[in-house]
Amino acid sequence: VLLMEFGGGSVLAGGSLRLSCVASGDAFDISDMAWYRQQPGGQREWVASINRGGATNYADSVTDRFRISRDNVRNMMWLQMIGLKPSDTAVYYCAMFDTARGNWNWGQGTQVTVSS
Repeated sequence: VLLMEFGGGSVLAGGSLRLSCVASGDAFDISDMAWYRQQPGGQREWVASINRGGATNYADSVTDRFRISRDNVRNMMWLQMIGLKPSDTAVYYCAMFDTARGNWNWGQGTQVTVSS
């Protein structure tokens, strides 16, 4: 499985970005998906997830500002981010859960920088 993120960039506080993730292979539609982020000097943290049925969950820090979605036909997932804050600055990673192996597959990450 190959995962590729794109759509990161630099914005001012209050701005918006939409991250995209495209997945290879034929397991996307049966896989749980998620976005994680890693801030400078920090550990990778969960941001949002969406299961194969479309049910979503969000970290408290992003609820009401971020929205995760997916298209099982196009093998794509998105993270729409509004009201960005400097504390959202991080490398954002797309992740797909491999049910057979019991682990996550990761993309290479995309940088999001929010300045005040």
